[in-house]
Amino acid sequence: MASYMTVTSAFEYVSEPIKGSRFVALISPVLDADSALAKVEEARARWPGATHHCWAFRVRDGGSRSSDDGEPGGSAGRPILAMIDGHEVTDVCVVVVRWYGGTKLGVGGLMRAYGGTAGKGLDASSIEEVIETADIWVGHTYDDTNAIATVVSGYSAEVVETAYTDTVRTRLRVVLSAKETVEQALINATSGRVELIES
Repeated sequence: MASYMTVTSAFEYVSEPIKGSRFVALISPVLDADSALAKVEEARARWPGATHHCWAFRVRDGGSRSSDDGEPGGSAGRPILAMIDGHEVTDVCVVVVRWYGGTKLGVGGLMRAYGGTAGKGLDASSIEEVIETADIWVGHTYDDTNAIATVVSGYSAEVVETAYTDTVRTRLRVVLSAKETVEQALINATSGRVELIES
């Protein structure tokens, strides 16, 4: 994927009590399954007296998991994951913490409570589109500097760093989907003199 949607920062949403039960959603940006599971453990450590710590996460490699944490099967984790998918976000973990209020909600009620709390938490979170990028290392002569600069400007590439020795070595950052096109443009602009260096 050339871009993806994700939450930009951690967010906490407290829902209105539902038949005496209290629910809090913790929305966190994560990088992988390990960091998502660490967020679950943080919630457990923060609220050890809560009745349930139900959760779901999705990360960019397509991995996802969810847990009902003792609630009836499919009544908590899957509705949370459905809200993540419905908001089309990735690299996110949502933990919904429940304090039992004395009245059973039933499976349907639990699905609405957990899914609703997660959904409202995501609604209120800061979500942004992230454009995936790639780096290209370029080696070239001083004579080709202007030709390289023209390609950089034409493709809105970012010069990340440059080293000057007997030649010039530059690291460019480009939109991932344009990487091959930019590399070919660099070759064409320098009549094949540019060196594309594997990083």
